[in-house]
Amino acid sequence: MEFIDLKAQYRHLKASVDARIQAVLDHGQYILGPEVRELEERLAERTGAKHCITCASGTDALLLALLALEIQPGNEVITAPFTFFATGEMIALAGAVPVFVDIDPATYNIDPAKIEAAITPRTRAIMPVSLYGQPAEMDSINAIADRHKLAVIEDAAQSFGALYKGRHSGNLSTIGCTSFFPSKPLGCYGDGGACFTNDDGLATAIIELRNHGQDRRYHHTRIGINGRMDTIQAAVLLAKLEVFDDELLARNETADRYSALLKGLIETPKIATHSTSAWAQYTIEVDGRGAVEDAMRTAGVPTAVHYPTSLHLQPVFEKLSRAHGWTEGSFPHSERASARVLSLPMHPYQTPADANLVSAALQAALRSNAEPSK
Repeated sequence: MEFIDLKAQYRHLKASVDARIQAVLDHGQYILGPEVRELEERLAERTGAKHCITCASGTDALLLALLALEIQPGNEVITAPFTFFATGEMIALAGAVPVFVDIDPATYNIDPAKIEAAITPRTRAIMPVSLYGQPAEMDSINAIADRHKLAVIEDAAQSFGALYKGRHSGNLSTIGCTSFFPSKPLGCYGDGGACFTNDDGLATAIIELRNHGQDRRYHHTRIGINGRMDTIQAAVLLAKLEVFDDELLARNETADRYSALLKGLIETPKIATHSTSAWAQYTIEVDGRGAVEDAMRTAGVPTAVHYPTSLHLQPVFEKLSRAHGWTEGSFPHSERASARVLSLPMHPYQTPADANLVSAALQAALRSNAEPSK
């Protein structure tokens, strides 16, 4: 069994993927070719955002957003410590200071009720993460940002395709950033990402920043990066976009099947009534995670942990944590999640039989884990 079966997806899409890639090989415009612009237009139309600017990765998307907002060294950006490292990493790489706020344990997203206490005169932006596929509580976060004149960057790396109160993740804030890493709900065959915004000035800045700060060839108005999306990756995404809605439906069907099979055994993921999830992961919590992982592996069922160490406990942020007085226990919901979360196989080509096998293996692992040692 595959945790994410990209080979099955390719077999299903082979004709369209191959044709799209061949078109790029035929015209030879490998950097910012016509497929890149086509993809940007399609994604902007899908999300309702005025501008979509593709880039080389979801990580680059976060950095481009911070640079476009002119986040300066010493500025603070509020985010959650329970996330992939790139969220905090790009804040630091831009020269700013990540300021962590604990999560809501029901959704794993940043808790809006805790944000205002973390705002200081140095705060310039809030970067909520829409983790595991479900958007953060963006209306509450945007309202706080408006009161304090802050920008909001949605880290939507895992939630492209999800809805929040009928609006698309990625188009819920000042700038939305997503990732097209191969395992994401909409993934290419390498790295890729995009920024979304309704602000003309920010769009212009991101376009220039992703191409070495050029407003035209060899005329540099900013210090930028080489953050362009490869045309072949755009071609792959265009082929996948044709079936994306069907794949989102299949992901939701798998999630519903898991929740029905596991009801009463464990706490299943909670999705807000006003949101949908792109189900980048189906993540549960278990006691004795290591033993459960081992038992699942023995049964032929792969699992994954997203994410085992909260950012404030990462070695590279030791000095930052000392300065803020953050220690183990400072963000109890994030730390508890890091110690207990376990993601189950999730992809659009999973069969009901696969879900039954996963559920049976998990039930057996949990029973074995609960038995007293002999």
